[in-house]
This record gives sequence, C-alpha cells and structure tokens, in this order.
Amino acid sequence: MEPTFQAPGTKINDGYIVPAQTQIGHVHLKVSNLERSLEFYRDLLGFQVTSLYGDQAAFLSAGGYHHHIGLNTWHSKDAPPAPVDGVGLYHVAIRYPVRKDLAIIFDRLRRENYPLSGASDHGVSEAIYLYDPDNNGLELYWDRPRESWKYHENGFVEMVTKPLDLRGLLSELQK
Repeated sequence: MEPTFQAPGTKINDGYIVPAQTQIGHVHLKVSNLERSLEFYRDLLGFQVTSLYGDQAAFLSAGGYHHHIGLNTWHSKDAPPAPVDGVGLYHVAIRYPVRKDLAIIFDRLRRENYPLSGASDHGVSEAIYLYDPDNNGLELYWDRPRESWKYHENGFVEMVTKPLDLRGLLSELQK
C-alpha cells in the first residue's frame, strides 16, 4: 500500500511539537571524488573515518559516533557540482562546542589558505561559511549560551547578520 500524503497547501495542525531532545543525526552527501572529499573532511576539518565502503563511500565522525557525515559517489562519481539555482541543500551546519574550537578550525583553514565565503555574527551564534570541494555549502559555528539570546516581543529568537570579528575569534587561541 502506498503511503498517503496531504495535498500541497493543506496543513496538519494538531498541536504536535517535536521533542526538545530531537537532533539531526547526520548528513549524507553525494560527492564526485571520494578521496578528495576525505582530504577535506578528514585531513582539513579533522573528522575521523569510522567506515569505508571501498572507493564508493565513507562515514566520518566526531567523537566516535557511528557517523555524522556520510560521503558517497554512488550516483555522482566525477559529476559536476549541482547548479546554484536549483533546489537542494543550502548548507550543512557543523556546531562546535565552544568558541575556542571555532577559532581552532578557522585558524586551520586560514593557515591552509582555504577560501571562506563569509563570516557572520548572528547574535545567537558566530559562524564561518565555506564550500567543500564539491561546492556543498558548510557553516562552521558555535552557539552563544542560550541565556544570552535576545527575543522579539512575539517570542521569536532575535537573529542578526553582522560581520564576525575574526581577530577577536583568533584571540581565543591565546586563552
């Protein structure tokens, strides 16, 4: 039996709210060259390989989890990047536990002359933006403590986009 879905434009509003402990477990990316992607995610960003499936797929982790990032060439070996003006993933956000960790990865990228596409202070977080070798967008960030976040009168989180003080971020390395 085929699952049934509501027609576009209809809404289900029965009061359900996803549990607060829910997390996005991993992302699985189609890449054109597995070794090149491993050099980026493993060697530059520092993720650990937890599993390899020949030369077609790799699974990488932070801290021994089965995987946070999956990479595969099953349908994309030697393929060009997806078009910028097409639908798809805008970016993957990788959250670091503390500001100093963001400073460390920023310093690694800076020392390797890896190009950034942006760096922003969002009020609730600080982020650097870049593209992996297949032009998949990445946001590397840390969240400020929740008690420091500001809220609008309607209860929505107040987020901004201001330039990130990269010198200030690098000063974390001296602490």
